Amino acid sequence: MTVWQTTRFRIDLRRPQVMGVVNVTPDSFSDGGSFAEPKAAMAHCESLLAEGADILDIGGESTRPGARRPEPDEELARVLPVLRHAVTLGVPVSVDTSEPRVMATALDLGVDIINDVRALQRPGAVQAVAAQANAGVVLMHMQGEPGTMQAAPHYDDPVHEVAAFLAARRDALHAAGIAAERIVLDPGIGFGKAVEHNLTLLARQRELLALGSPLLVGWSRKSTLGAVTGRAVGDRLAVSVAAALLAVQRGARIVRVHDVAATVDALKLWRAATQEQGETSA
Repeated sequence: MTVWQTTRFRIDLRRPQVMGVVNVTPDSFSDGGSFAEPKAAMAHCESLLAEGADILDIGGESTRPGARRPEPDEELARVLPVLRHAVTLGVPVSVDTSEPRVMATALDLGVDIINDVRALQRPGAVQAVAAQANAGVVLMHMQGEPGTMQAAPHYDDPVHEVAAFLAARRDALHAAGIAAERIVLDPGIGFGKAVEHNLTLLARQRELLALGSPLLVGWSRKSTLGAVTGRAVGDRLAVSVAAALLAVQRGARIVRVHDVAATVDALKLWRAATQEQGETSA
């Protein structure tokens, strides 16, 4: 599938898309609440677009291990001012939420994509997305809940189990009338997975392409990258860009990142080299 249908945009996936992260939370693992204030988050949206982001992903619930789940009113208070600003910027806007009331409110504002780490499993979530004729959706795999997901994750075969879950959730959305071109799948790197599970998903990522849906992958600043390199979260720029590039080489059509400019530059080089190789082969 080369097009992702969203509320206001049909996103061309022939070119890998860079989704820039805007965490409107006081307890984000990656930026320590730097953009918890609406004005700071709005300015960050504009900065990410200047760096080359194709999509903005705005979230008001921290899903780091052990994070507290906010009440719906609290989550709405965090994200609504930023979403209202973001939808004026001329690019697709995603809201990172599992709360059906936040989904419905965001879609009423014109938000393009619902990005749900719980794959629309909460009561009312599928209905909230189905009620909007064209909204895009990201279904992510997570074993457990953020509070406990890293306690003792276990898989017999992480690739097969992640694929089976994503296929089942996608089929549930199809049954609710949500068209295939609206759906993107995310294997959920770092969500209820040990280091070896995450690395296996990267090594065998091409197997997930058999699902037939576009893949979104988020490796940016994840703890597995720290385990591999020994780097603290603030020092994982190079390895985050490397992981994003590997994900794209192995078939991901969207990468969700914090460091947009560096990722965009790396992908420009990758596309140039790929195009040159294709012309030489021809």
